[in-house]
Parts: sequence; structure tokens; C-alpha cells
Amino acid sequence: MKREEKNEIVLELKDKLSAHNAFYITDTSNLTVAQVNVIRRKCFERDITFRVAKNTLIQKAMEASGNDYSELFVALKGTSSIMFSSIGNAPAKLIKELRSTGDKPVLKAACIDSAIFVGDNQLDALVSLKSKEELVGDIIALLQSPAKNVISGLKASGGKLAGILKTLEERGN
Repeated sequence: MKREEKNEIVLELKDKLSAHNAFYITDTSNLTVAQVNVIRRKCFERDITFRVAKNTLIQKAMEASGNDYSELFVALKGTSSIMFSSIGNAPAKLIKELRSTGDKPVLKAACIDSAIFVGDNQLDALVSLKSKEELVGDIIALLQSPAKNVISGLKASGGKLAGILKTLEERGN
């Protein structure tokens, strides 16, 4: 591979690191071309960018990004592929789904909104992370709940008050 090609790959990876708030480094070694193509197709369906690259090029892209990814460098051994996503837990859910039929891909490391996760044992924690949209939905539901209780209480009290007034009116006759 020529130096120009390597520089292009580093620039592409650097741009993807800047454009996405989550990326996962995985081990897809010993998979057949057909298996890797299945992973690529499933990534495409979920709006996840999948890229196989040399560890040195991934590391150079991380260093060029201006962020401190030094904790992830330990994961850059062996064959590595990298998944980029705008939704933090989407690659983790995909990896979990793919692992139901085999033992790969293996999670080496992940970075979500500058939080670093190293090791395959972090996969369950990453799957259970809520996306930003899910958290916003939970907060809105929590904020709406007290308002709904107040409104229903006022409606119920209004009905009771009307019933009492009607009873008093009937007794007066």
C-alpha cells in the first residue's frame, strides 16, 4: 500500500471519528468473506459504517483527531475492524445479535461520547445503554406524569364538587 493510500485512509477514519459520537473496535479475524458481507449488510441496514483497517492507520487517525484515545491503543492488536454510529448502543446491539450465531465479532473497545470501554466483557453494559433519544423520551414522560396527575385530580375533584352541589340542591327542594 502506498503512502498516499495510507494517508487517504487515515483522513477518512479521522473524519468518521469526528462525525460520529460512537465507534467500536472489533475483532473479525477468521471470518469468511460471506460472513463479513453479512456484517456489512446488517451495518448498512442500521446506519452503521463498517470499515476494516490496519491498526496503525486506526491509531494514526485517532491521534490526528485531536481527542485523547490513548486508552484504546491497547485494543489495536490483531485484525481490527471499526464500526461508526450516531447512536451509541446500535453497534453493541448488532454485535450481540451477530454473536447469537457465532463467536465473532468480538468487542475489543468502544468509545461513546468520550466514554471509553475496553474489553468484550463490556458488551452487555453497552447494549443496555440508552440512546440520547430514549433518555429524552424518559425525561419527557417523567415530566408529563405529575402534570397528568394534577389534571386528573382536578377533573376528579371537579366531578365530586358538582356531585355534592347537586345533592345539596336536591335536599333543598
